[in-house]
Amino acid sequence: MTRSILVVDDQPDLRLLIRLTLRALGEVSQAASAEAALARLAESVSDLLILDVWLGEGISGLELCRQLKDTPGMQGMKIMLLSACGQQSDLAAGLAAGADHYMVKPFSPEALVEAAAALLR
Repeated sequence: MTRSILVVDDQPDLRLLIRLTLRALGEVSQAASAEAALARLAESVSDLLILDVWLGEGISGLELCRQLKDTPGMQGMKIMLLSACGQQSDLAAGLAAGADHYMVKPFSPEALVEAAAALLR
């Protein structure tokens, strides 16, 4: 069974880098905003959501994480938050929002693959 991963980040370069890094783990699709992610997830729920905390305009990654964890049918989806903010309070906020993992940018491709693979197990 192929795993599905959705990468949500407002930076196209980073979306591409993450997609290329994780393609060995499954089918990787991408969205540039929380709204685009919600539209994709309405069509089909991903196994793993890689979600930037700050998405520019609109809904933040933290808010989207909170919404998805409260949505029937979406609770089984694993969510990894990515953020340049690495203070203890940032990690606590991410985990309080329901994230299964919080990774601080910049990160190594190896660390990303390792964390994503663990969440998909």
